[in-house]
Formats: sequence, C-alpha cells, structure tokens
Amino acid sequence: MRTKKWMALLLASLLLLTGCSLGGRGGSTVQKIERPAVESQEVQFTHPAAGDTVAVFDTSAGTFRAVLFPDKAPQACENFIGLVQAGYYNGLTVSRVESGFVVEAGQGADGKGSTIWNGNRYPIEVSDSLHHYSGALCMGTDASGDCASIFYVVQTLPGDQSVTQELVDQMNSAGYRAEVVSAYQTAGGAPFLDYTDTVFGQVYEGMETVDTIGQTGVDEKQKPTEDITINSVTIETYQ
Repeated sequence: MRTKKWMALLLASLLLLTGCSLGGRGGSTVQKIERPAVESQEVQFTHPAAGDTVAVFDTSAGTFRAVLFPDKAPQACENFIGLVQAGYYNGLTVSRVESGFVVEAGQGADGKGSTIWNGNRYPIEVSDSLHHYSGALCMGTDASGDCASIFYVVQTLPGDQSVTQELVDQMNSAGYRAEVVSAYQTAGGAPFLDYTDTVFGQVYEGMETVDTIGQTGVDEKQKPTEDITINSVTIETYQ
C-alpha cells in the first residue's frame, strides 16, 4: 500500500510535468465524447447486476445513474445513501467543474459538507478493486483529509487522451494488475488519484450528461457561471 500511495504522488507529479490538462473554462459548444464500451472483468464494468443499489441523479443538465459498491466502501455508501434519503442533495448546485477531469457537488449552503453522523467526518476507504476510471463516483476529502458529503465524478477523456503511455508505464512499474491497466487504457481515468480518496460507485448510464456538465463555462474558481442544479438524487434497486 505504501508503494501505491507513493505511486499516486509520483503520477500526480508526472501529470503536472507533462502538461496534462486538469480542466479549464468550458466553452459554449458541447461536443459529444465517444466513449468505448469497456470489456473488462473489473467490478466497475461488470455491474450493475440484479439486486445492486443504484443512485439516480436528476439534474438540470440531464440524468445519470451510478451503481454503488457498499461492500467495498461501506461508510461512504452508508453516509451517501442516508443523506440521499434525507433529501440533502436535492436543490444543491454543481460546485466545481474541471473540464476533462472532474464534476463535483455536495456542498451545503454553508459551503461545507455534512454527514449522517452529526457532521462527523469519516476516513477514506481504498480497495484494489475500485479505481478512478472515467465515470467513477468518488467521495472527496476536505481539509482534514477525511470525507463528508462532497462527491465527484471522474470526467476524463477515454483511452490515451487521458491515460498516456507514460502513465501506463508508471502503473506497470508500480505493480498495478494487468486488468486494471487495460481498463484504464480503454476507459481513461485518473490513476494518480488511486489510494488518495474513496471510489464508491461507477456511472453506467448517462455519462453524456456528465460530459455536458463537464463542458460548462466556469469562473476563476472553477464554479459554473450558470447554476447546474441537482433536482433530486434517489436510491433504487437494479432489476
């Protein structure tokens, strides 16, 4: 685990050195991003299956659905589901967009996150089974290094548009499983975030909505210049 945490820092440094973009100010024209199907036995691409818990995000930009992994990230899922059932996310706006990187939401009216445990934070949960592929649903950390309600979806471009050969070489050197590297090479993603925060779900439907949000115009603080509202988040059982 120490090796992989070190690797996360190295990859982050490499990203900066190679000049890869982590965002920018979105333009007014939305371009369709062609995302290939990922043929992989990694859990993020073999689910949802019957009985799985899914979250449905209805936003002013459209709807997307994500399967949750409570067996891999139990605290993140328990807190997220509890907040959803309490209506916490309904009416909040997207707080941060870095085009080609992440779409983030979940801040309360006070600009802070919350939890079902009276606001008490909880630690990150990492797993070799869950990674920051494009479409990964993740729980961010705050200044304390712990988690609350602020989540983001990885919105990186597919394939080598985000996962360069240099990153592939670094993952191989760090001992990443071949299946994980292969999935990254197809889906794209942000491997430099692995083992730094919590992946607790994966968007399986409506990624075009996430891409639309990811291309919105933003100000100097990466906040959308026009509100993108989360109308509601609901929890369902996949049939």
